[in-house]
Amino acid sequence: MAPQHPLIDKPAPSFSIPDSNGTMFKFPPEQEGQRVGKPIALFFYPESGTYGCTREACQFRDALVEKEIYKHSDVLVVGVSSDPVEKQKAFVEKHKLPYPVLSDTDQTAHKAYQIGRGMLGLVDARTTFVIDHKGIIKGVLSATMNFGAHVKFVTQELEKMQIPDATDAGGDRENAIPPSESAERDGLGRAAQAVCA
Repeated sequence: MAPQHPLIDKPAPSFSIPDSNGTMFKFPPEQEGQRVGKPIALFFYPESGTYGCTREACQFRDALVEKEIYKHSDVLVVGVSSDPVEKQKAFVEKHKLPYPVLSDTDQTAHKAYQIGRGMLGLVDARTTFVIDHKGIIKGVLSATMNFGAHVKFVTQELEKMQIPDATDAGGDRENAIPPSESAERDGLGRAAQAVCA
């Protein structure tokens, strides 16, 4: 089993780098001087325009529209690679990416998030961080070759965040029912009541 990433359960490091329009993007983002109170999926990828990176970026784009957990949680997706602003702009426009795509040419964000190298050291690693609404990193996936795993990973992490913290109410978080199972049980309960009535 791979060792746990050193940033798990720590506050998300901050950085400022340009977005695809060349405007400085402060991370974690703020509104009216306060950190945004929503979950964030911060994904680092090797290179804009390559097959796997394009697929990953488009999967995040599609998930924002198609996956209920993405809509319900109001997750903010942010992509980062070391490509220059001009390349990021063309990438965003070509694939109609609705989220910020940042240019980290000097590796500021890569260093802050301890992004290593993948594919025998040939490219930057493909790494995704899930940050909760309080700004704490809750999950990290590093899988350079498996670009399709990242959206699934974020989906699972968002679902975990949706489970009420039963320990706050004196309950047991381990035995809390995930939202998908809870909805299914509610539906079965209503069907049983209708049959018995």
